[in-house]
Amino acid sequence: MSLLERLAGWIRRDPSETIRVRVVLKGRIGDAWFDVDRRIALPPGATLATLIEQADQRGIRLSDAIEHSPHLRHTLMWNGERAPVDENLARPLHDGDQVYLLGPLAGG
Repeated sequence: MSLLERLAGWIRRDPSETIRVRVVLKGRIGDAWFDVDRRIALPPGATLATLIEQADQRGIRLSDAIEHSPHLRHTLMWNGERAPVDENLARPLHDGDQVYLLGPLAGG
């Protein structure tokens, strides 16, 4: 999304209505394969715990990915920085935040 598109989106909506967070899940996590790249609308003040709950309700299975691949609890990426799940459940999200869970890859 270009900067111009983001600005237009911010201008068109009331900032008190919702925030939008990008969720990316990629790779083999536990017994499942994930290929998710979605934006989720959340209420202002939403936390990482809220995001996980809302993602599950929308069929994204974020809690399953975290539960079935324990190392991901420590390697969740939030706006490009490592943010362990347990330490960040109460951390508030902001419009435009990006949360990534990437399954490990191996090869040569």
